[in-house]
Amino acid sequence: MRWWPVFLRNLLVWRKLAIPSLVGNIAEPLMWLVAFGYGMGALVGQVTVNGTQVPYILFLASGSICMSAMNAASFEALYSAFSRMHVQKTWDGIMNAPVNLDNIVLAEVLWAAFKSLFTVTVILGVMLALGISYSPKLLIAWPVLLGVGITFSCVALIFNALAQGYDFFTYYFTLFLTPMMFLSGIFFPLEQLPPVVRVISQWLPLTNAVDLVRPLFMDQWPAQWLRPVAVLTGFAVTGFWIALALTRKRFRG
Repeated sequence: MRWWPVFLRNLLVWRKLAIPSLVGNIAEPLMWLVAFGYGMGALVGQVTVNGTQVPYILFLASGSICMSAMNAASFEALYSAFSRMHVQKTWDGIMNAPVNLDNIVLAEVLWAAFKSLFTVTVILGVMLALGISYSPKLLIAWPVLLGVGITFSCVALIFNALAQGYDFFTYYFTLFLTPMMFLSGIFFPLEQLPPVVRVISQWLPLTNAVDLVRPLFMDQWPAQWLRPVAVLTGFAVTGFWIALALTRKRFRG
């Protein structure tokens, strides 16, 4: 449990900037939801998901909340973690206490996941206020989205360990996260993609997150939950150990 004081330290610092941080995290996904959900939704009407017709705004909301978890966790595990690790030298100061680097990396994973969960909780509240979905199964979506945050924070910490400056993260967002947003069934059904691209998209972590969350918004249980859970767990575990190994190497250097 030596990760807990590090987690608590991040929480106490964040409390001073909680409101600006929250606004920054929820403004973009809400703009996506309003612009595409209501604007394009008026043109599209309904979308077929597993043989069921659903309003486009419900289709978009169930995908965009996974995207929000991904972005919030990634941003925290990249820019904020890099500041603490490299710029402010906070990690070096923490390691003067009986806390080692492994504890710090684990704390950063869980802290980024918590930040993402806090963000999606607020967005879920807005969606409930707009009447997009009242499914009681959304309570199950909450821990699923926490798992999504953990997965993407583990992957992001790999790039944090490799970065020499903030500009490096532009490649991660531009070449990895942004294409994945358009290949994971957030804005349109995967059936619209070419067969080869569809096969690739099935192994993306965001696709598997949407596969778990979207049925819950539709008041249904995921027809196939084992594979998405296995893919997300695989990315999380593999990402954590790679990030840990690269971070150890960086501090030894």
